[in-house]
Amino acid sequence: MRVEIWSDIACPWCYVGKARFEKALRDFPHRDDVEVVHRSFELDPGRAKDDIQPVITMLTMKYGMSEAQAEAGEDNLGAQAAAEGLDYRTRGRDHGSTFDMHRLLHFAKEQGHQERLLDLLYRANFAEERSVFNDDERLVELAVAAGLEAAAVRAVLADPGAYADDVRADEREAAQLGASGVPFFVLDRTYGVSGAQPAEVFAQALTRAYGERSPLTIVDSGDSGDSDACGPDGCAVPQR
Repeated sequence: MRVEIWSDIACPWCYVGKARFEKALRDFPHRDDVEVVHRSFELDPGRAKDDIQPVITMLTMKYGMSEAQAEAGEDNLGAQAAAEGLDYRTRGRDHGSTFDMHRLLHFAKEQGHQERLLDLLYRANFAEERSVFNDDERLVELAVAAGLEAAAVRAVLADPGAYADDVRADEREAAQLGASGVPFFVLDRTYGVSGAQPAEVFAQALTRAYGERSPLTIVDSGDSGDSDACGPDGCAVPQR
């Protein structure tokens, strides 16, 4: 069973939701049969790389809330994160473009290090003091810690077109599936779960999706003999 997760590194509920989903997956009896694929989604698509501002300022400007309301929201998110065992800085974080991070995540996926890099990016953004925005060397450090080669990472960052189509393709697919926000979880292209739901909700969705998988139906000519095919013992050759 495949679970696809659309998320953004700048999204605090994605940070929390990933932890809740993983808690449900750890207790899922068929977890070894579940493939998790991470997809790209930008909260601020098209934002310039050097357009960086404090999170509190961004919240007041984007959502029209007061500074006190924005700070209260961050305090609530900090408590939610702590409940999942996650560190979260409620003050002093900044906000910017995540496009380069998504491009690196697609590169990391090819190398088998996507999950590790995503976790490092989340922690760096939400729990550590040094910014991940408009700082290529910071991204290089995190990618190397995830297992990637520094020179290859720098080459990806230096080429704005590298993996850009992959990011945009994920975002188009999210729109086609009806996702207007993240995190957005899609189970076997049958069930969708929106938001950082409690672990119990994810557990129910996993159980339901796994239980309703359709068995494979074989379509052939109806002959009693084996169909022409290749297998471990070679290819069947028609006999004259």
